[in-house]
Amino acid sequence: MTKERLPTSSLHRSGGVSLLQQSISAPAPRCDGPEAAFAAHLGQIAHQALLVEAKLTPKPGLVDAANDGAHRDMSLATFQASAQALRPYLNAFVLAGINAGNEPATEALAPLRALGLDAEWAMLAATRHVNTHKGAIFAFGLLLGAAGRLWAKGQSLTIDRLCSEAGCFVSGLVRSELKERVKTANSAGEYIYHRYGLTGARGEAESGFVSARQWALPAYQRAIEAGFDPQSALLSALVALMANNDDTNLVARGGIEGLNFVKDEARHLTPLALCGPVAFKAQLQVMDERLTARNLSPGGSADLLAVTWFLLQLTSSTDNGY
Repeated sequence: MTKERLPTSSLHRSGGVSLLQQSISAPAPRCDGPEAAFAAHLGQIAHQALLVEAKLTPKPGLVDAANDGAHRDMSLATFQASAQALRPYLNAFVLAGINAGNEPATEALAPLRALGLDAEWAMLAATRHVNTHKGAIFAFGLLLGAAGRLWAKGQSLTIDRLCSEAGCFVSGLVRSELKERVKTANSAGEYIYHRYGLTGARGEAESGFVSARQWALPAYQRAIEAGFDPQSALLSALVALMANNDDTNLVARGGIEGLNFVKDEARHLTPLALCGPVAFKAQLQVMDERLTARNLSPGGSADLLAVTWFLLQLTSSTDNGY
């Protein structure tokens, strides 16, 4: 297997991209009353999304309740500690979005970047400098900030509207932080973009999380409509992501060959609807062994799975008055 020599050593589960590329100093946003209640509600859902994704089993190459996958520096306990450390920042992302409700979307990104950096430091402190959730911090910082802005503007919280608003925050990010940095490719994301044209977490966010909406959500809904339990449906959504997502975390670990290997493995699994949950999970366990042996971990798809679960909860949030 070809091994990539990347400009950074970010070969943990979630390569992601920092919400803070240019550090700013900003006080934590403060809101009271219904704003605080709304932020606490969505922050709790996002926190639960991180835990649901971490505990989901079996996940090929990834940390789960059965094993640590392709990782030697993290476990389920590491992810739980990380999620707990991030809990207050999830609320703060929403409040920052509320406070920036009247600002242009691209200017509203600045306080989210500041909070993102603080959240990354909290994560690293809780995990002894292991990168568990950097990609998730990026994704949920945008989505929760977008939810706050929509709430402040009196707009209903739908999946398409939320994802579109999050995409507006980072409009032009691929161009400014990948395409135009030809001579300064000093991160794994920049290196992979210039070599393979893959936009990673930045492109996914700028697209309004198209992979989650186009592949994961439909796969989940099909499984639920076929009568499968939510855990099996989430595993089906994960496989759909692995089969279609250009996961740059896999490229960082195993080159483009590693990405293509995982895509092929996922595409050749017998669909859940044809084999049932027991046989489907048995296939995933075999795939777990194959990915682990190759040191491959689809961390980008795992982050998108957490996003998928979060988006699935929006209907109940709306039903509860949010």
